[in-house]
Amino acid sequence: MDLLSILPFLVILETDGAKAIGAAIAMAVGGIGPALAIGMLVGKAMEALGRNPEARAAIQTNMILGVAFAEAIGIYALLSALIIAFVI
Repeated sequence: MDLLSILPFLVILETDGAKAIGAAIAMAVGGIGPALAIGMLVGKAMEALGRNPEARAAIQTNMILGVAFAEAIGIYALLSALIIAFVI
């Protein structure tokens, strides 16, 4: 079982098309994780604020740090996609 027999469109792709597909896959896979992480993080922070409103400062600080770290992973995925598209 050859890869080209499964995906015949790979034969007609030139290097630019393959780079575009590689960059798209890198960005898609790299964007799913941070999106899920940010959604879960903010949702849990809102639940915690609903249960204990007095702890707003500590919860908000930790939430902002978590969102920043998750967003950094998304930026790394974007940079990887740009490197695939324009450098390699």
